[in-house]
This record gives sequence, structure tokens and C-alpha cells, in this order.
Amino acid sequence: MTRDLHQPHDRLFRKVFSEPAEAAGLLRAYVPGWLAETLDWSSLTLMPASYVDDELQASESDLLFAVEQRPWAAESGEERRSLRLYLLFEHQSTPDRMMSFRLLKYCCRIWDDFLRSDEGKERPELPPIVPLVFYQGESSWRHATEFSELFAESVRGWPWTPQFKHLLVDQSETGVEAVPGETLGRAAQLALMAAAGREVRAALAREALARTVRLMGELHRAGQGERIGPVVLYVIGTQDNETLREFDAALRREVPGPGGDMKTYGEQLIQEGRQEGLQEGLQEGVLKGLREGVLKGRQEGLQEGLQEGVLKGLREGVLKGRQEGRVEGRQEGRVEGRVEGRHEGRHEGRQEGRQEGQIATIESFLRAGVGWSTIKQATGIDQEAFELLRGQTHAADRELT
Repeated sequence: MTRDLHQPHDRLFRKVFSEPAEAAGLLRAYVPGWLAETLDWSSLTLMPASYVDDELQASESDLLFAVEQRPWAAESGEERRSLRLYLLFEHQSTPDRMMSFRLLKYCCRIWDDFLRSDEGKERPELPPIVPLVFYQGESSWRHATEFSELFAESVRGWPWTPQFKHLLVDQSETGVEAVPGETLGRAAQLALMAAAGREVRAALAREALARTVRLMGELHRAGQGERIGPVVLYVIGTQDNETLREFDAALRREVPGPGGDMKTYGEQLIQEGRQEGLQEGLQEGVLKGLREGVLKGRQEGLQEGLQEGVLKGLREGVLKGRQEGRVEGRQEGRVEGRVEGRHEGRHEGRQEGRQEGQIATIESFLRAGVGWSTIKQATGIDQEAFELLRGQTHAADRELT
């Protein structure tokens, strides 16, 4: 499944906070001070993996970072250790009581991956994981962050009850001036906040969006105007037309020139979003049909191949197999054919049947306007290979006639 285009929230979150500097600006604001002081933030490294359950990928995004921890005291003689910072972005409208349970599962998956890695095979210790949930829903987070509180109170202290706790960033009631991080990271958080509160906290959403525009102006004046694209695209995809008109006017004031003209810059982003959205829609809406069409085409092509493709086998055995195959099926029909013709006819019949099924399926989707990039993803065949395949099939048909 493609995640980068699956949700606008997911896309903005990953695009911005996959940058270690932006992630560090967010994380160091919420990691406890006693721990943050010992971390070498310049060593923060994104680890390309996701651990979210498949069924929750529409409402959750995650990023995993490795970071080096310095010894508590320089004279201790201890070596630097590597730990993990796990950031889970929860973009559901309401908090989930079982969040600590899900996080514990995700942490176990991270450790499992570590044990299978080269680093895990060399080191006897598991790396510590600091899990942090980032939440911007419509209502405040009221659930416990301690895993043991999911159990009855009488057993929470048992040695068999895991003691596990996650950090929580609840921005559902955070003021726009209190949002931490680097400039782009703050703009992204505020754009997310504006989208989350668009219906239930309209005044806060407008204020967040206004502050977003000012931060984009700061990036422009710092010579980093090209970095505002993901935030602009997110706003275009999550706000209504009236809000976008106000956003456009404010952006022109803060970012003068072509860089702030949303009719020029925004149209380019909208077009990119449409193209990517088309790919997404084709993948999720059409790929199922493509797969079913390819399967059906292959099945029909196999049946045709059982009749037509076997002509390239030894003539006597293959022809006899075709005649009896119409009545009893291809396997029984070839028993009376020559053994060599039967085996070769079966092989070539399947091959040509698959080819003709693929050709028919691709032609049907071309007539429906499906692009080659999606057809290639679904069938593994690009335009050049398709033309070659179709030419070979037509040549074979002429040979048979």
C-alpha cells in the first residue's frame, strides 16, 4: 500500500518531520529535560520503517529515529549508547483508550527488527525506546498514558503486569504561540491544527492558519521559500474555498512575487496533487478492477491458449489434444496425442494464453483511459513491452493460419 499519498495529514507529517532538524526541534521540546540534555541531537537519524497496523494507516503515521546518548558523566568511562525515539502521529478526531497497548505492540516490533539486524546480532542489549504520541483531535486526551492502568487496579502492581508509559503531546488545547519547533515544523503543526479545528474551533483554526502564513513569510525572507510547498499543498487540500481566498491574500502579502502567488504556485501544487490523487485513486479504486480483469483475462486467455496455442507443438499430437480438449478438457484430450506434442502444446498454450489475456486486459484499460504508470504497476508490463508482446502474438497468429 502506498502511504505517502494515502492521507494529506500523513503526507505533510512525513514530509516535514522526516527531516532530522525539524524532528529534533519537535522532539527535544517534549522529551524530559534530564534525558534531552544527554542526547546528541546532531546524531538524530531517520530509520526507514513503519510499524502501524495496516488497518490503522489511514488514521496514524509514525517515524522512528535513532539517536546517540552521551554518558551521564564524562568521568564515568561509559560508552555512548544508541536509543530510539518513536513518534506516533494520531490524527483521529478523538483519543483512543487503548493507545498504550498499541504502542507497546509497535515497540515490540521495533525490537524484533533490531534483533534481526546486524547491529542486533552484535549487541547483547536491546536499545531503549522513548515513545511519543502527537495528538491534535477535537477533544482533549483524557486517557492514561500508563499501560498498567488498562488492567484492574488490584493487579497493576503485579510483577507480571508490564510497566510501560508513553509521552503525550496533546495540542487539542494548545495556543498557536505555544507550538514548538523549527520554523517549518511549527508551520506544519499549525496547518494541521487549523485543519483539525476547522469545524469545532473555528477561531483557533483561523488564528493557526494566519500564524502559518507568517511563518512561511519568515522562511521566504530567509531564502527558504521553496520549502513551504508541502504546507501550501496541505492547506489547499484541507480548507474550504472561502478560507483559501483569505489564505491566498495573506500569502501574497507575506511572500511577494511569484512565490506568493497561489494562482501560479498553487495551481502547480494542485495539479501535482491531482496527478498524485489520480495515481492514488487508480491504485485503490481501479487496481482491484485491474487485478480482477487481469485474472479474468488470463483465465480466458488460458482457455483460448488451450485451443490455439498448442498448434505450435508437434502437429499430430497437438491437433488431437485440441479436438478432445473441447469435450473432455485439455488433460484428458491429449492422452491419445503424442506425448511430446502434449507437453509442448500445454506449455506453449499456457504461455500464449497468458499473453493474449494480458493483451486483452491492457487494451480494455487503455480504452478506459488508464495511464501506463498504473498499468505497469498492476501488470508489470510497460508500453514498450506491450507493443512487443502484441507483435509477437500477431506473428504467431499469422504463422498458424
